[in-house]
Amino acid sequence: MTTLVLWDIDHTLIETRGVGGEIYAEAFRAVTGHPLDEMPALSGRTEPVIFREALKVHGIADGGDLYSRFADEQARGYAARADEMHRRGRALPGAADALHALADRPDVIQSILTGNTRPAAEIKLRTFGLDRFLDLDVGAYGTDDDDRANLVKIARQHAEAAHGVRFDAASTVLIGDTANDVAAARDGGARIIAVATGSESAEDLASAGADTVFEDLTKTDDLLAVIAGDQRRK
Repeated sequence: MTTLVLWDIDHTLIETRGVGGEIYAEAFRAVTGHPLDEMPALSGRTEPVIFREALKVHGIADGGDLYSRFADEQARGYAARADEMHRRGRALPGAADALHALADRPDVIQSILTGNTRPAAEIKLRTFGLDRFLDLDVGAYGTDDDDRANLVKIARQHAEAAHGVRFDAASTVLIGDTANDVAAARDGGARIIAVATGSESAEDLASAGADTVFEDLTKTDDLLAVIAGDQRRK
């Protein structure tokens, strides 16, 4: 059986350590003319949803093209500040090893399921040398659908079309750090491996219904065993 592994990015594979928030604020001001006085909750949500909430919080009406302009400005910001993001941010412990190990397996296809736009996702992953392990063409991104659960189906369809393999709930694994990732896997039809590398604790993620919870990605062999179907190794 071939397994489709879908990775969240922020706080699962990488941390920008403030650079991402600064770029967001700069892009928001550039397209709205208004400072970002209050940042909506980000965890496990898609970029278009976050942006619409930010507009609402600030009382800004959208003429119809603000998000596309914002996304372009945000991507330019990530590209311009990639070196700074590399200095200040990091790939999380074990992330590169886990991606590398899975990339070597002929029975695994791995990609991304993220609320980011594809340009932003690509820049973040490339900055920390993680993009080479992933088939980004079969991923699902924040601009594909507002509902994170629907991104599971979208990524599965992309992977099936590209690789000629059928994936079901047993052969699709989502790896993320939030309760929203857990809900997306449950509602979208995938197994979930949660990592407590973000703002939510291992207990929070287990309570949300995660099949398996790791403190981080440093136990590569255990992670691969769970992906292969051994739920005992946690």
